[in-house]
Amino acid sequence: MLKQRTVKQEVRTTGVGLHSGTKVVLTFRPAAIGTGIVFRRVDLDPIVEFPSTPSIVGDTRMASVLIKDDARVSTVEHVMSACAGLGIDNLYIDVSAEEIPIMDGSASSFVYLLQQAGVEEQGAAKKFVRVLKDVEVRQGSGNNEKWARLSPHDGFKLDFFIEFNHPAVDGTMQRAKVDFGDVSYVHDVARARTFGFMQDVESLRGMGLARGGSLENAIVMDEYRILNSDGLRYEDEFVRHKILDAIGDLYLVGHPLVASYHAHKSGHALNNMLLLELLKDPSAYEIVSFDSIDQAPPSYQRQMTSEWSLT
Repeated sequence: MLKQRTVKQEVRTTGVGLHSGTKVVLTFRPAAIGTGIVFRRVDLDPIVEFPSTPSIVGDTRMASVLIKDDARVSTVEHVMSACAGLGIDNLYIDVSAEEIPIMDGSASSFVYLLQQAGVEEQGAAKKFVRVLKDVEVRQGSGNNEKWARLSPHDGFKLDFFIEFNHPAVDGTMQRAKVDFGDVSYVHDVARARTFGFMQDVESLRGMGLARGGSLENAIVMDEYRILNSDGLRYEDEFVRHKILDAIGDLYLVGHPLVASYHAHKSGHALNNMLLLELLKDPSAYEIVSFDSIDQAPPSYQRQMTSEWSLT
């Protein structure tokens, strides 16, 4: 059977929060069968635990934020994306401040950290959420319309369109399709960085956001061009990062999805709405396991065998 996974050993890193600018220590620790991905604010007394579930996403301004009582853990999407990409089911993520460190603005640092910790298969079947019928959410109308959809598919693939009306973005591909039956998360998605615009920085900082942003951890643009001297990592890095975010947001459902995701100008809020819409209709999905790797969708056959070499 396809088994649940955790990490072999504890690993740790230090960084700063993109929005808070606060230094934070992040630690990955092994977790028992059925634990799921659990964030822990170890700087609080008593420690507050945040299970990965869409029902506690309480803020989606520029990030996905988990809220429990008066405590928060923010910007969880990149580390969740790395866990999804490497097929980690059970993990404790300890943080010493409110925000997950941004590292280089992508998921690659978290991928490398997980690879350093190593994978440990556990003695229980891995569970998947298989989508059985279309589920869709929409916002706005006309040119401002945004939408996201989950559809039945024997695997996991994503199709994303963005539109920012900025010359640096418009000059790249604004639509990307990723099918994990054909491509690797580590090599084809994980390195895509978050991005922002200089003209938005002052207003964002006035809202307490983007205080830790820099050319070291984001693609930054002025009115006309990219300011990073090294340019883009992928020719479609902007939309590819939105796919990276969506993978992390969707993994908050608690298990890997067996589905197709299609989005038009979606973001953290709409992704969360999509999960809540899915979960409120028991006829729209089922929880499944696979007795052997041959029975699993091609996306997960690839993941179970090829994503763990150190890059």
